[in-house]
Amino acid sequence: MKKVILVVALMLSTALSFGQINSNKKLTIQLVRNATLLIEYGGKKILLDPMLSPKGAIDSWAGIQKNPTVELKMPKEEIVKGVDLVIVTHTHEDHFDQPASKTLDKSIELIMQPADKDFFKKEGFVNATVLEDQKVWNGITISRIEGQHGTGEVLKKMGETSGFVLQAKNHPTVYIVGDAIWTEDVKKTIKKFKPDYIVVNSGGAVIKGYENTSILMEEAQTMTLIGESGKAKVIAVHMDALDHCFTTRASLKKKAAEVKIGIDKLLIPEDGEVITLLH
Repeated sequence: MKKVILVVALMLSTALSFGQINSNKKLTIQLVRNATLLIEYGGKKILLDPMLSPKGAIDSWAGIQKNPTVELKMPKEEIVKGVDLVIVTHTHEDHFDQPASKTLDKSIELIMQPADKDFFKKEGFVNATVLEDQKVWNGITISRIEGQHGTGEVLKKMGETSGFVLQAKNHPTVYIVGDAIWTEDVKKTIKKFKPDYIVVNSGGAVIKGYENTSILMEEAQTMTLIGESGKAKVIAVHMDALDHCFTTRASLKKKAAEVKIGIDKLLIPEDGEVITLLH
C-alpha cells in the first residue's frame, strides 16, 4: 500500500512540475526580418511567413535595388530549428521564398489559406493544411481572417491574402493582420477578438506603375488602426527590408510622435529583436 501511495505521489509531483514548466513557457514574438516572425506561444514555436533569401537575391520590385535590402541577423538553419508549425499568410516571395521551401522539412506542419493549396502541394509539403475559418491546434485556437492587399486593379494583381488570430487559455490574444490595407473588416476583427497584441505590416508598399495605390498600411493607416485598437499593443513590422516599401521605422516613429503615440502603445522592433508578450 505504501508503495502505491509513493508511486501516486511521485506521479502527482511529476504532473505538477510539468504543469509548472508549461505555465512558465515564454511568450514572445521575434522579428526575424520584414514580415518573418518567430512566435513562442502555447508552449510551441511558430514560424510565420519565412523569407530566408540572402540580401539581393530577388529582383527589384520598385526599380531601386534588389531584395531583400538587408541580410538576415541569424543563419536560416537557426531560424527553422525546433519549429513546430509554419503559418503562411500568402505566397508572395517576400512571405515565402525558395530558400524557405528548401530549408524547411517537407513534413513540418504548415497552415495556409485556401488559395495556396496547389502551391504547397507542388512544393512537396505533406502536412500542409488549408484553414478555411478556424481550428484548434495543440490547444491554440487559430482563426483565419481575409485581408485586402490593395484596391482596384492593384488588388486584382495582388491576389488573396490572409491574417490570423492566435488564442489560448491564459494567453494574450494575438491578431496578425498580414499584408492588408486598413478596412472596416480589420476594424470588425479587432472588435470581435479584442486582441492584446496586433501585428501590422506597416511598410507602405506600392507596386511599380501604381505608385499612388498602397498595398500595405502606411503611416496614416497605421495610426488609424492604433486609434481603433482598444487595449491592444501594436507591433509594426514589414519595414526597411524591401525596395518597394516606403514607410520606414524612422518615418513611422516620426508620425507616431506627431500624434503623441508612445512606445507603451506602438512597438517597432528591429530585425532580430524579441518582444515579450504580457497578459
